[in-house]
Amino acid sequence: MSDQAQLRVRDRLDEVVAACVAVLLTEAVIGLIVNYVWGQTAESPTLPMNAMSLFMLVVGSPFLVAGGAMLATAVAATVVVPVICVAAWLGRVVSGRQVWWWVPAVAAVLAVGPGVAVTVLTDGGVLAGFVAWVAGTAALAAPALTARRLLLPARRRPSLRTVLGSVGVYGTLAVVTAFTLAGIALHSGIAYEPPRFNAQQLTGTYTDGDGGTLTLAPDGRADADRIRTFDYDDTADSFGPRVRECSGTGTWTHDPAHGPLSQQVLVTLDSCPTDSWNVYGTLRHPKLYLFIGDPDSGEIYTLRRG
Repeated sequence: MSDQAQLRVRDRLDEVVAACVAVLLTEAVIGLIVNYVWGQTAESPTLPMNAMSLFMLVVGSPFLVAGGAMLATAVAATVVVPVICVAAWLGRVVSGRQVWWWVPAVAAVLAVGPGVAVTVLTDGGVLAGFVAWVAGTAALAAPALTARRLLLPARRRPSLRTVLGSVGVYGTLAVVTAFTLAGIALHSGIAYEPPRFNAQQLTGTYTDGDGGTLTLAPDGRADADRIRTFDYDDTADSFGPRVRECSGTGTWTHDPAHGPLSQQVLVTLDSCPTDSWNVYGTLRHPKLYLFIGDPDSGEIYTLRRG
């Protein structure tokens, strides 16, 4: 960079970082909304609302905001500011002047690493890696382009208050838009919902992946081999369930209840407590699950067919 450009960065570094942090925090809120919607579309059991987790989230929100601001400051200073500087240098070297599109170009190069990591380390494959690359490019380019305005020549350079005001207005609009679109998507039925099973579709052998099996026969017979059961024992640890392995024969019935979210499979075995198994999965690969102890814990024991 030229000496004049370096002086502009040094003199206004705190303002540049502040602008970047404002944009990064806005992106974080939008990212949380997108992640929530994506989580709702994934195949998963219907877990009850954990009141304690919700309470802890409310109580800990100031600490989460503070931690997020510290992390955003670190990212702004160590990643976004270098993106601005490298883009400015490339603009002068290649084209003789600073141009804005060098910023997303440099951000795209830096986002290659996370994109490759997602491709290699997750089950999403190339598509997930591409999405991660695009998201990473946008996440770096947006704060860099916003803060870059503070380093323009004086006749075109806005104040930090002006930049933060713009971030506040457009950031709020972006968050409200994302929230609205998320609500529309979820209301339109994009969220996962278990199919409506009938008894015939639930027959077959289910396994827990650890040697336990449960076979549901078309005639209503149930055969269990080393499946786990969970109940409370007043003589033992009152804070956790008693876990036992169960083997035996008995009967099963399907209870469609009031809809796909409440349907169950009732299994009665000779030597085991009666269990009401919740149902999710797909018509081809149904799954049965029990809560381990308190449903608010969010821990489940799952049996998979096929």
